[in-house]
Amino acid sequence: MKTKDRSLKTVLSIFFLIAFVSSADAQILKKLGKRAEKAAERAVERRVEQETTKKTDEVLDSILEPGKKGKKPTDKDGNPMPQNEKPNSESSDSGSNSENGPTAPKNEGMKSIQVYSKFDFVPGDKLLFFDDFNNDFIGDFPSKWNTDAGGEIVTLGDSPQRWLELKSGFSIYYIPDIPQLPEEYTIEFDIAALGLDRGTSSTTKLAIYISDDEYFKKGDNYAYAEIPFCQYSAIGITIENNINKKRLIRSTVKADLRDEILENPHVSIAVNKQRYRLWVNEVKYIDVPRLVPNGAILNTVKFRANGFKDGKEKVFITNLKVAEGGVDLRRKLISEGSVSTNGILFDSGSANIQPQSMGIIRQISQALQQEAGMNLKIVGHTDADGSDDTNLVLSKKRAEAVKNALVSMYNVSSDRLTTDGKGETEPIGDNGTTDGKAQNRRVEFIKQ
Repeated sequence: MKTKDRSLKTVLSIFFLIAFVSSADAQILKKLGKRAEKAAERAVERRVEQETTKKTDEVLDSILEPGKKGKKPTDKDGNPMPQNEKPNSESSDSGSNSENGPTAPKNEGMKSIQVYSKFDFVPGDKLLFFDDFNNDFIGDFPSKWNTDAGGEIVTLGDSPQRWLELKSGFSIYYIPDIPQLPEEYTIEFDIAALGLDRGTSSTTKLAIYISDDEYFKKGDNYAYAEIPFCQYSAIGITIENNINKKRLIRSTVKADLRDEILENPHVSIAVNKQRYRLWVNEVKYIDVPRLVPNGAILNTVKFRANGFKDGKEKVFITNLKVAEGGVDLRRKLISEGSVSTNGILFDSGSANIQPQSMGIIRQISQALQQEAGMNLKIVGHTDADGSDDTNLVLSKKRAEAVKNALVSMYNVSSDRLTTDGKGETEPIGDNGTTDGKAQNRRVEFIKQ
């Protein structure tokens, strides 16, 4: 009986869907078979929930775009696996010591770069903390973190990328060993989730705290944002603060992250004194001028997962990077004649620019636009993993890739740009540590 009901539902879903597309597009849907049926069911359900033609059209577009919504691999329990097609590392050729997020799907790289070309997040330029868990053993709790509960490092699927699995609980916190936070800084990390479906609760969220409490309480002064994982409705991102034990702000900002949360989103946060901004992938959702408590000593970043069903729904984070920021690269380049940044990220062992790096490249293009007579030399640097020759070639290719992005995305004349690479020969950090390697993987821009 259940099989018949499901078949009837599928037929009705396909009929409903085809009624809203052209006959040519309907033929495409038929060829897509079961994948189209599943996608159609989801489109119909969302239309009923949201009661807007606009949302349905967006879902239909995603169904009809080849390659965008393919079948996802599953784990042994049938849960969808995060989509890591390559080792998520920035090291030269070993596949470790990453500070990159999940790699873009095949044939989507240029499209993603174009989307991120207007991304206005710029990471801090002085690294305070970085952890991709490559210096810890699988199954252990990471050495540079603290918690009042369990947690372990795992890998997902075939990727060597390591993730910290967070336990869910309202009073469970995960605290990286970050030094006292300055007035201006950025926080970046990647999220993965397993076991999410239409039964995932609206209370299933990941909170990121900035707090004056070093241990396992919210604190007297704090600000936080909660990323939703619910799949049956668009829940939005909740923000809250406390100043001297008094809550002044609590609100939920409209956001539909249901698709993004299934595909390993990259979260970026920028704190400029009291101002708090948050991006998920290339989209800025939060920009509140006075969310962060003023004058309080906020010395802790905390993560708290809540609402995940034990044994079914799981959440993971990796590539946590905290860096002191606030420096306008445009002004520094013009006034001082050079800037160095480790915020331009590349795929492991390659010169493919990670899309979230486009904020920095955009700022460099703006400086060149303002200073019409300025020419730049772009110099790439790597860490010491891999051979000297390989790293030298890689650093030159990465510098050339940055030049190509400036030319193709921002119409900078190629005559104004030269490139070079130094490989691992000019380190500024200790290549024996994860933090040092992250500092050494950088790109310099030098006024000529």
